Amino acid sequence: MSITRRVFLRNSGLAVVGTAAIPAFLTRAAYAAESLGSNNKRLVVIFQRGAADGLNIVVPHGEQAYYAMRPTINIPRNAVIDLDGFFGLHPSMQAFEPLWKQGHLAIVHAAGSPDPTRSHFDAQDFMESGTPGVKATDDGWLNRALRSLPDPGAKSAFRAIALGPSLPRILSGAQPAVAVNNINDFGVGGRNPYGAPLANTFEAMYDQSVDSVLHGTGQETFDAVKMLKSADPAKYKPAAGADYPKGHFGDSLRQLAQLIKANLGVQVAFADIGGWDHHVNEGGTQGQIANVLRDFSQSIAAFWTDLGDLREDTVVVTMSEFGRTARENGNRGTDHGHANVMFVMGGPVRGGKVYGRWPGLDQSQLYEGRDLALTTDFRQVIGEAVYQHLGNKSLNQVFPGFDNQRGKFLNYLG
Repeated sequence: MSITRRVFLRNSGLAVVGTAAIPAFLTRAAYAAESLGSNNKRLVVIFQRGAADGLNIVVPHGEQAYYAMRPTINIPRNAVIDLDGFFGLHPSMQAFEPLWKQGHLAIVHAAGSPDPTRSHFDAQDFMESGTPGVKATDDGWLNRALRSLPDPGAKSAFRAIALGPSLPRILSGAQPAVAVNNINDFGVGGRNPYGAPLANTFEAMYDQSVDSVLHGTGQETFDAVKMLKSADPAKYKPAAGADYPKGHFGDSLRQLAQLIKANLGVQVAFADIGGWDHHVNEGGTQGQIANVLRDFSQSIAAFWTDLGDLREDTVVVTMSEFGRTARENGNRGTDHGHANVMFVMGGPVRGGKVYGRWPGLDQSQLYEGRDLALTTDFRQVIGEAVYQHLGNKSLNQVFPGFDNQRGKFLNYLG
């Protein structure tokens, strides 16, 4: 396969100086991007670890019961960023308001896992495996989502990527995936399809792996790393207007944008952000939840801006293991609850709308008399992205045992 240097540079997003030869791995990735064009779809999943308080994130300010149950931590009506007269965003999420008005951001409220557990560990495991209530599942749903999809990067090592020190549950499975902690030092983690741990660097990963797929492209993966290094990733400049907050989450999304813009064949990606378990002094318009929401929304908005034209082929979905109690507790916080809120952002998203059926917050409408009731299974939300956007029609394999028929989809995608 031959490809011109002009095509490579146009599609790579890398400023390459003084490179005599373009590695074959990168030429294939660039060629794939050139030939597939808009068919090169990407799904980014963001996990809010710790059980985010959906009722203070997307506030039902049109329901009086919300204010009655949260006398000290509610978000006043005059402070919310109104969306539709009933729901509004927390005021720390100003970065999301333009995305909503432009129709790129959709919200699904009263969504989450149907399993009743209030254990962080079990609930996260169920949402990452995609099989609520079943602990025997070996792999993650995001890994299974790749099974029947063509690889646009010709066995790209970056096809499935997590931003962090180790491979998360959601990406474990038969499809090769890699965890990148910091592209500036190229430290990676993860497991190959045989379950063996990958080494700490791409060079060692190539030397030690027993996986034939990885061996088939290992040296070229190393070449890709060298190409990134020659581009000096530490000096990467985000697109104008992409202002990433300082910190782990902002850094993760900044690096993910860089890898996507380099056209290395990224199809699915995962990042997470902690700090949501607010049992004590949660705060309202100010305080703990306000601070983490500011980081969360500004980082995602910067990522969206940074992608530029690639936004049209990218969908971002957020989720958390469960929500919080409808009533505040005696410590001006909230305890482990049930249903939550999910955000969906992307070029093909029919945004500017809150999807799902709102169950209400009257005592008789609460789950177990204490929590927001679940009306949308998170697998319906994810299923829409996997089916419509990625093009994987085998949802029975992605979410085994779940009746996710086409006619029941939310249709938040164009």
